[in-house]
Amino acid sequence: MRSADPWPTRGVHGPRGGGHTLPVDELGALSLPIGDDGVVVGADAEGRPQMVGFHHPVPYDVVLIGGLWTAQVLALRTAGTGARVAVETGRATAWTNLVRAAGADMECMTLHEVGRVPPMGPTVGSPVLVVRDCGMRPPRGRVASMAWQSVLTLLPYLSPVAPRLLRGAALVGVQRVSPEEAERVGRIMRLPQAEVDSLSTLADGVTLWCTRRDRRYAATDPTDAESGLLGVPRRLD
Repeated sequence: MRSADPWPTRGVHGPRGGGHTLPVDELGALSLPIGDDGVVVGADAEGRPQMVGFHHPVPYDVVLIGGLWTAQVLALRTAGTGARVAVETGRATAWTNLVRAAGADMECMTLHEVGRVPPMGPTVGSPVLVVRDCGMRPPRGRVASMAWQSVLTLLPYLSPVAPRLLRGAALVGVQRVSPEEAERVGRIMRLPQAEVDSLSTLADGVTLWCTRRDRRYAATDPTDAESGLLGVPRRLD
């Protein structure tokens, strides 16, 4: 089983060499990775798809400083991979239509009040993503990240609790913020000045996904079904 990829996002490249062959008597030794190949979070400047793997055999925390629209696209696409998505939110009306569209009868996406997410029982065959949409100062969650259960915390802006969450996150996504917020994020995430300067000018739907070692930009374009349900990309709700 694959462990967490040190590159949080990656482009999908086509074949670049000749085909590979394997003698029939060696087929029994062939094994293929089983599990999540990631969720397409957008495309880079060259149009290459960028993917984030949310499911890992170790606890995995993600923080997104950005808009509800992007968080909802990620939740919908994660549910589309066969994972279960639990949404913890204080604004249930903003999520109700999405949960219904995702297939509430099948419980692939469920809605919970803040602090009311039950134990989800994640397994390698039934991974879970908990989306915490709990405002600027989200309380400590009852349900934490664990093997095959990742937690995505949405922050609309850089709140007083953000530094603690950023330091504990395995992956951070940052959308357009003020220049002052960009400087603070840059210090915490050790971003080059070029990335810091760009954070206050990002277009709607563009996210800088980063760790303290690596970083990639991704522009999220909705499918027809996503735009019909959620509208066009937007930073503010």
